[in-house]
Amino acid sequence: METDSTDKLILVTGATGYIGGRLVTKLVADGRRVRVIVRSPQKLKDVPWASSVDIVQGDLQDVDTLREASRGVDTVYYLVHSMGSGRNFDAREAEIASTVSRAATEAGVRRIVYLGGLHPDGVELSTHMRSRTGVGRILLESGTPTIAFQAGVVIGSGSASFEMIRHLSDVLPVMPAPKWVLNHIEPIAVRDVIHYLVGALDLPVDLNRTFDIGSREVLTYAEMMNQYAEAAGLPRRRILALPVLTPRLAGHWVNLVTPIPRAMAMPLIESLQHDAVPSEHDIDQYIPQPEDGLTGYRRSVDLALGKMRAGEVETSWAGASQLPSEADPLPSDPQWAGHTVYTDVQTYSSTASPAKLWSVVEGIGGENGWYSWPVGWAARGWMDKLAGGVGLRRGRRDARELLTGEALDFWRVEELVRGERLRLRAEMKVPGRAWLEFRVEPEGSGSAYFQRAVFFPQGLSGRLYWLAVLPFHGFIFSAMARNIARAAEALPTESEPAAA
Repeated sequence: METDSTDKLILVTGATGYIGGRLVTKLVADGRRVRVIVRSPQKLKDVPWASSVDIVQGDLQDVDTLREASRGVDTVYYLVHSMGSGRNFDAREAEIASTVSRAATEAGVRRIVYLGGLHPDGVELSTHMRSRTGVGRILLESGTPTIAFQAGVVIGSGSASFEMIRHLSDVLPVMPAPKWVLNHIEPIAVRDVIHYLVGALDLPVDLNRTFDIGSREVLTYAEMMNQYAEAAGLPRRRILALPVLTPRLAGHWVNLVTPIPRAMAMPLIESLQHDAVPSEHDIDQYIPQPEDGLTGYRRSVDLALGKMRAGEVETSWAGASQLPSEADPLPSDPQWAGHTVYTDVQTYSSTASPAKLWSVVEGIGGENGWYSWPVGWAARGWMDKLAGGVGLRRGRRDARELLTGEALDFWRVEELVRGERLRLRAEMKVPGRAWLEFRVEPEGSGSAYFQRAVFFPQGLSGRLYWLAVLPFHGFIFSAMARNIARAAEALPTESEPAAA
């Protein structure tokens, strides 16, 4: 192994992508000097590490920009791929790889690191996989020593491969699927992919080859979906392998029942036509496994579902005070990534002071009611009792004051920042997890009221439940926001509580 490379400059392409964004997070956390090249720096505005890296705006097809970006760089990470978008995309991919490798060679870059796809030898590859393999070959033959990792299905929230597993398993209790669901796959957790990518920085300088990487756990795609269902608290999925579903038909099917775009679903499905199991484990001779070992599939799914299990409502890193882990979502992840979440957001500008408005918010529930359609709330409470839930009879401990962790009707006070924010977690019987959040902020001479209902559905029943109650949300939540604001405005001045 080589000496420490912490002070050497690293160029990351694809920093707005799934792997690239997480790699930069790790490199910055390790104190590495990082430069990224992106076409649109605006995509990085909410990423916590944006101020810690050198951002170059440019196109990877522009050799002059690449030469400048590669100046003084020790290692280039090539982590871009178009997932088969547009005509002749494979030719464009090859051209970009040639341009990047030429600029790296001319700039005296010491190493290129690439992440490609795992595939068997001697079979006809899909256009998508053939393109990825071709890019790796171009880089390996560039004259600049290249490490080309080859991975199968990457497991982590935001990974297109994992999101397809997630959405299919969440929605379909009975799943007609192509026969490739019985193919053997060796998945790998995103944290282990990042481990190997970072480890490549210290490999011998003259090493130029591919490495297969995986979890050392071989599963069928069907087994992966059922283990996901178990981790997500869903019943075992019944998967029917049908020989009649072609990749094209399967792509349309995935696009129909999940939010994944067809242009992305198609290449993913085509890449699953063959087994994807490493043919060698030579990487063990060069990069030690993580201290706690490689991450098994079930554990990697648990990590991907970690935020949902912890009951966190936020779904992006915007405003985060510290760098997250590889398992967390990124602001640059596509909108279809992550657990399905439904929201209802209401805002209202009130002439009442923030203190008055907050006194109404903190006094919600119990004998004070929920400020909209009392009959509807009472009916929901009775329905919950009939289903074996707690109903509305728990009321409040105190008519004015709430404490973190206490019960409030069929809610639980999950977070309380007095005078600013209240978040309630639902404890009624619903096929999913729900929260109701209130915020109060000063606005001119009055205040701004923000209200958000959040629902994480569990399986198909959770989605059907949300659709069933959706017609009522339009007037229940809007009326709640309006009536809370008006109740605050009606409070007499002398009863205004002191600001917290």
